[in-house]
Amino acid sequence: MARKIWEEKAKKVRLLLLDVDGVMTDGRLGFDGKGREFKFFYARDGIGIKLLQQMGVRVGILSGRRAKVVSLRAKELGISLVRQKIQDKAQALAEILETENLRPEQVCYMGDDLVDLSVLRRVGLAVAVADAVEEVKSLAHLVTRAPGGLGAVREVCELILKTQGKWEKGTKKYFSLPVG
Repeated sequence: MARKIWEEKAKKVRLLLLDVDGVMTDGRLGFDGKGREFKFFYARDGIGIKLLQQMGVRVGILSGRRAKVVSLRAKELGISLVRQKIQDKAQALAEILETENLRPEQVCYMGDDLVDLSVLRRVGLAVAVADAVEEVKSLAHLVTRAPGGLGAVREVCELILKTQGKWEKGTKKYFSLPVG
């Protein structure tokens, strides 16, 4: 999609909704010998999420699976809008729009696989991670350069903040620290 179109869409975003497996993580599922699941989250994605929140954009999680580690990561990042074990993501989106008093064009959703298509079709800014399946990429307004779990979320956080003119204000504190 032409740059100007996704820029206009990014300016309207008030909520970034994230899939977990394949977006916040690289999509691999790990289990220890006791059946406990573990996932790897990218630290820079977390910093991007925090910056976005500090600049007034909410962040939420919409996952088809349930994992304790997702709840822990969400709590660590201050994400209170967490929906796990969702069978119908489009229905969950409709409920979120109603409870958060948002319009679809105010939502950006990041996905990677077929289960995300129903939400991607309904939001203002549909984003596919670089390693998403082709069906998701073809529907997306934007495809990230980074793959899921390795900076794609950070990339979108920066894009939203920069197009909304909030990047410099949000990062100013990092550049104003004394050197040495």
